[in-house]
Amino acid sequence: MLKKTLWIGEKNLMSDDETDLSEKEAETAEMLVLLEQLKTEHRRIDQEIEAVEQTGVIDVLKIRRMKKIKLSIKDQIVYLENQLTPDIIA
Repeated sequence: MLKKTLWIGEKNLMSDDETDLSEKEAETAEMLVLLEQLKTEHRRIDQEIEAVEQTGVIDVLKIRRMKKIKLSIKDQIVYLENQLTPDIIA
């Protein structure tokens, strides 16, 4: 897409549509970065839970806390994925 810009002095004046589009693109990029961070954290916690369970020393309270955190992260991941996926009305 070709951007049309108007330069006055030192300022770049873009139309509202172009500004809205660039803001949406920036917001989408931020959401994608956050999504990847959450997925990484989710995998890390899952591996940590497995490691604790395999040691033989079972700290039920610690595992329960980690699973709650993991579930909370999963909820955030699903929310972000739903925000990034456009609604398709069938």
